[in-house]
Amino acid sequence: MRLAATRIFTDDLDALVAFYETATSIGAARLHPMFAELRTPSGTLALAASATVPLLGEGVAEARANRSVALDFLVEDVDATYRALRDVVADVVNEPTDMPWGNRSLLVRDPDGNLVNFFTPSAEAARARFADPTPE
Repeated sequence: MRLAATRIFTDDLDALVAFYETATSIGAARLHPMFAELRTPSGTLALAASATVPLLGEGVAEARANRSVALDFLVEDVDATYRALRDVVADVVNEPTDMPWGNRSLLVRDPDGNLVNFFTPSAEAARARFADPTPE
Protein backbone atom coordinates (compact mmCIF):
# COMPACT_ATOMS: atom_id res chain seq x y z
CA MET A 1 0.00 0.00 0.00
CA ARG A 2 1.10 3.56 -0.69
CA LEU A 3 -0.46 6.77 0.58
CA ALA A 4 -1.41 8.54 -2.66
CA ALA A 5 -2.59 11.93 -1.41
CA THR A 6 -3.84 14.05 1.43
CA ARG A 7 -6.94 16.05 0.51
CA ILE A 8 -8.24 19.29 1.98
CA PHE A 9 -11.80 20.39 1.30
CA THR A 10 -12.25 24.14 1.11
CA ASP A 11 -14.89 26.78 0.50
CA ASP A 12 -12.31 28.94 -1.35
CA LEU A 13 -10.29 26.71 -3.66
CA ASP A 14 -8.51 29.56 -5.45
CA ALA A 15 -7.24 31.08 -2.18
CA LEU A 16 -6.00 27.74 -0.88
CA VAL A 17 -4.30 26.87 -4.18
CA ALA A 18 -2.59 30.28 -4.20
CA PHE A 19 -1.40 29.81 -0.60
CA TYR A 20 0.12 26.36 -1.20
CA GLU A 21 1.68 27.38 -4.51
CA THR A 22 3.37 30.31 -2.75
CA ALA A 23 4.31 28.31 0.34
CA THR A 24 5.80 25.38 -1.58
CA SER A 25 6.93 26.97 -4.85
CA ILE A 26 5.08 24.14 -6.60
CA GLY A 27 2.56 24.91 -9.31
CA ALA A 28 -0.79 23.20 -8.82
CA ALA A 29 -2.24 20.97 -11.51
CA ARG A 30 -5.85 22.09 -11.94
CA LEU A 31 -7.53 18.85 -13.00
CA HIS A 32 -11.00 20.38 -12.77
CA PRO A 33 -12.37 23.79 -11.69
CA MET A 34 -13.21 22.18 -8.32
CA PHE A 35 -9.96 20.21 -7.83
CA ALA A 36 -6.20 20.83 -7.79
CA GLU A 37 -3.09 18.84 -6.89
CA LEU A 38 0.37 19.85 -5.74
CA ARG A 39 2.60 16.92 -6.57
CA THR A 40 5.86 16.26 -4.74
CA PRO A 41 8.25 13.31 -5.02
CA SER A 42 6.93 11.89 -1.74
CA GLY A 43 3.21 12.54 -2.09
CA THR A 44 0.42 14.74 -3.36
CA LEU A 45 -1.55 17.46 -1.62
CA ALA A 46 -5.02 17.49 -3.16
CA LEU A 47 -7.30 20.50 -2.77
CA ALA A 48 -11.00 20.16 -3.48
CA ALA A 49 -13.92 22.54 -3.41
CA SER A 50 -16.54 21.86 -0.76
CA ALA A 51 -19.01 21.39 -3.61
CA THR A 52 -17.40 17.96 -4.20
CA VAL A 53 -18.29 16.66 -0.72
CA PRO A 54 -21.86 15.53 -1.58
CA LEU A 55 -20.38 13.30 -4.29
CA LEU A 56 -18.66 11.34 -1.49
CA GLY A 57 -21.64 11.27 0.86
CA GLU A 58 -23.70 13.97 2.49
CA GLY A 59 -21.83 15.70 5.30
CA VAL A 60 -18.77 13.40 5.27
CA ALA A 61 -16.34 16.35 5.29
CA GLU A 62 -16.47 20.00 6.34
CA ALA A 63 -14.18 22.83 5.32
CA ARG A 64 -12.34 24.78 8.04
CA ALA A 65 -13.16 22.18 10.71
CA ASN A 66 -9.78 20.46 11.13
CA ARG A 67 -8.05 20.79 14.51
CA SER A 68 -6.26 17.45 14.66
CA VAL A 69 -3.97 17.15 11.61
CA ALA A 70 -0.84 19.04 10.60
CA LEU A 71 0.78 19.02 7.18
CA ASP A 72 4.57 18.67 7.42
CA PHE A 73 6.83 20.00 4.67
CA LEU A 74 10.54 19.20 4.77
CA VAL A 75 12.40 22.29 3.55
CA GLU A 76 16.06 23.00 2.99
CA ASP A 77 16.17 26.09 5.23
CA VAL A 78 13.25 26.83 7.54
CA ASP A 79 14.51 30.34 8.30
CA ALA A 80 14.60 31.20 4.58
CA THR A 81 11.08 29.76 4.25
CA TYR A 82 9.94 32.00 7.10
CA ARG A 83 11.44 35.08 5.44
CA ALA A 84 9.72 34.17 2.15
CA LEU A 85 6.32 33.60 3.78
CA ARG A 86 6.34 36.30 6.45
CA ASP A 87 4.37 38.79 4.34
CA VAL A 88 2.00 36.18 2.86
CA VAL A 89 0.92 34.18 5.91
CA ALA A 90 -1.75 35.80 8.04
CA ASP A 91 -1.42 33.41 11.00
CA VAL A 92 2.07 32.49 12.20
CA VAL A 93 1.59 30.03 15.07
CA ASN A 94 5.26 29.67 15.96
CA GLU A 95 8.25 31.38 14.35
CA PRO A 96 11.25 29.13 13.55
CA THR A 97 12.00 27.21 16.73
CA ASP A 98 14.43 24.42 17.62
CA MET A 99 12.42 21.41 18.74
CA PRO A 100 13.69 18.83 21.25
CA TRP A 101 13.57 16.04 18.64
CA GLY A 102 16.07 17.82 16.39
CA ASN A 103 13.94 19.76 13.93
CA ARG A 104 13.83 23.50 13.41
CA SER A 105 10.15 24.18 12.75
CA LEU A 106 7.93 26.99 11.51
CA LEU A 107 4.21 26.57 12.23
CA VAL A 108 1.59 28.55 10.33
CA ARG A 109 -2.08 28.24 9.49
CA ASP A 110 -3.27 28.16 5.89
CA PRO A 111 -6.24 30.36 4.87
CA ASP A 112 -8.66 27.65 6.06
CA GLY A 113 -6.97 27.38 9.47
CA ASN A 114 -5.16 24.09 8.85
CA LEU A 115 -1.86 23.74 10.71
CA VAL A 116 1.18 23.64 8.42
CA ASN A 117 4.67 22.79 9.67
CA PHE A 118 7.75 23.65 7.63
CA PHE A 119 10.80 21.96 9.14
CA THR A 120 14.50 21.41 8.66
CA PRO A 121 16.14 18.61 10.65
CA SER A 122 19.43 19.29 12.38
CA ALA A 123 22.36 17.52 10.73
CA GLU A 124 22.26 14.80 13.40
CA ALA A 125 18.48 14.35 13.16
CA ALA A 126 18.68 14.23 9.36
CA ARG A 127 21.33 11.51 9.47
CA ALA A 128 19.19 9.46 11.85
CA ARG A 129 15.93 10.00 9.96
CA PHE A 130 17.19 9.56 6.43
CA ALA A 131 19.93 7.00 6.95
CA ASP A 132 19.81 3.96 4.70
CA PRO A 133 18.62 1.13 6.98
CA THR A 134 20.03 -1.61 4.75
CA PRO A 135 23.26 -3.13 6.02
CA GLU A 136 26.31 -2.89 3.79
